[in-house]
Amino acid sequence: MKKVYYLKTCSTCARILKELNLSSEFILQDIKTEPITVSQLEDMKALSGSYEALFSKRSKLYKEMGLKDQKLEERDFKQYILEHYTFLSRPVFLIDNEIFIGNSKKNVEAVKAVLS
Repeated sequence: MKKVYYLKTCSTCARILKELNLSSEFILQDIKTEPITVSQLEDMKALSGSYEALFSKRSKLYKEMGLKDQKLEERDFKQYILEHYTFLSRPVFLIDNEIFIGNSKKNVEAVKAVLS
């Protein structure tokens, strides 16, 4: 399966998707209009190893809610990602049985390498 979880209103996500010029094989899921399900998140966790790896600590809400001053556990990361789309580090690419999380240059290059 080839899927991308992204935010349509995020300029970084839009830039990365344009740069990658994905084929029509990819399913695009805008996480704001089509929220992530428990099952989708559990699939991502199985590939990434933890919910924390999927969690964005750069989110405005993370700071506003004072979460950076709390000791969060795996169940907390899962709960917050399911409650609000902003907590998912994005974009998340699922390509066959591999996962690529976030918008770092290294991550985007890794996606390019798999696609070529």
